[in-house]
This record gives sequence, structure tokens and C-alpha cells, in this order.
Amino acid sequence: MRYVITGGAGFIGSHLAEALALAGHELTIIDDLSRGKMEHICPLLASPRVTFTQGSILDLELLLDVFRGADGVFHQAAFVSVPGSIQHPQVSHDITLTGTLNVLLAARDTGVRKVVHASSAAVYGNLPQNPKREDMPTDPLSPYAVAKHGGEEYCRVFSLLYGVSTISLRYFNVYGARQDPQSDYAAVIPRFISRLRRKRSPIIYGDGTQTRDFVYVRDVVSANIRAMECSAEGIFNIGSGRETSVNELAQILMGLFHYQGKPEFEAERPGEVKRSVADISRARSLLGWEPAYTLEKGLLDTLSSMD
Repeated sequence: MRYVITGGAGFIGSHLAEALALAGHELTIIDDLSRGKMEHICPLLASPRVTFTQGSILDLELLLDVFRGADGVFHQAAFVSVPGSIQHPQVSHDITLTGTLNVLLAARDTGVRKVVHASSAAVYGNLPQNPKREDMPTDPLSPYAVAKHGGEEYCRVFSLLYGVSTISLRYFNVYGARQDPQSDYAAVIPRFISRLRRKRSPIIYGDGTQTRDFVYVRDVVSANIRAMECSAEGIFNIGSGRETSVNELAQILMGLFHYQGKPEFEAERPGEVKRSVADISRARSLLGWEPAYTLEKGLLDTLSSMD
């Protein structure tokens, strides 16, 4: 098959590119390198089947050119930060929502068979029911979550009106190698690992009782590939199905590093969700997908890949 990955030099996109290249597919990676890094994909570019285009999903003409002849598009590019979207709502809207509309327009106009859209569990907000199911109402608490939810709706409408097959994967808390711990908006696991590698205590925002569903990046990659290859459409949760508190995560990582100190606590950040865990039964039944990694196994794999 010939596939395109937007945001393919980023954290999840580069892992997905690796897996698709290994499977022998022809692949075009688009990334503006604002967050993605060439070092993530350089080894792949040695293959004549893999090409890279530096550019933005806001450039519709570029997308039309690159999508021509593609069988499917994995749309990973976005402004990936809840706190960042609160500070920069216009930028978040432009990149994440307008960018998604551009991807769908280009897919429609070039005859792409299917678009797999990276959405987010952030669309659920602080709904009290757990685990989160796809048929629940949504309660976005940040511009990031609003843009992701809007992208899902655009996907649904493009399937309905224009015959573009679409599927939206609501990622829960994805972790693994290549996450940037230096960013102001870095996810909790790379931040904890970065500090523990320097023999410093992890910093927890709030009291640490907030929970997350941590899903390993390799499991997210397999979910994307299953989503592209199957006939299913619509919205699917992609998580581990296990609820873990931030305090528990800190204890697991401190144990892996044999760190004897205690976490440090700082004020809770705005837009934070209190509890989050996925019901993944829909992905199991319709995508034939099952996460293969426990949190402990995924963290060990992450640390070994960083050595």
C-alpha cells in the first residue's frame, strides 16, 4: 500500500512510520519539524520506499500534491498540548482543527480510501462516569480538546457526505521513547524519567490522586494499523483499560530507578482531568485490537530504548 503520515517525524508518527516501513509499504512522511525531529526518521529514509516532505498541514496545495495516489492517510499532526492550547487557543485551533479539515479536503479530492485521525481522550473532560465509553457525551475542558472533538465531527461528516472512510482513535495517555521531556508541555512520564535520570525527585502537579490510562506507543501503532486495514469507521478508545494514579506511576518509576527520595508536589494546573480510564471493548470487538504491554513492561521497554 501507499500511505501518508502527517506529523510523521513526531513521537507517535515516527513509531508508526517505522512499523509501516518494516511491513514494506510505500510511505510519505509530512512534518513541519516544529515538534518532530529528523533524527526520528533518518534511518527510514535510506529506503527508496520512504520519502519525507517538510511542510505544514495548513498548506492545502501541498497536501493535494502529496496525497495523490495514496491508499490511506494516518493523520497524526496536531498542536499537542492541553496547557499550550489554553495559552495559545488560536494556534491550537488553526493547526489541529483547520489542519484536520485540510487533510480531509485533500483526501476527498485525491480519492484517498481511508483517513485514520488521531483524536484524544481529552474530549471526555471531567465526566464522572468511568471507564470512558465512546457513546458517552463529551465535555471538552481546553481548546485542544475542542479542536480534537471538532476533528472527529469533520471525519464523521466527510464519511457521510463525501464517501471518505474515516476512523478517529481517542488516544489516552500515550508514552514511550522519543517523547520530549524538555518541553514546557511535556507529558508526565518523560518528565518523571528526565528528573529521575538526574537523581531528582519527580514533580507532581496537584495531590497525585488524579488518574490516567497509560498506553504504550507500540500498542497505539498497532491500533492505527488495524484501524486502517479493517472496514470499521467511527470513534474508538485506544488505551490500556487500566486506571493508574500519578502517585502510583511515580512509585513505579522510582522503583525502576532505585530512587529513595519522595516526589515533590506543586499546584494543580488548569484544564486537568481528575480521572481517566478507557473502556476498550469496542476496539477489541470491531478492530480486533488488544494492547500487548502492561505499564511496567512498557516502561521497562522505554527505559531500555533510551540507554
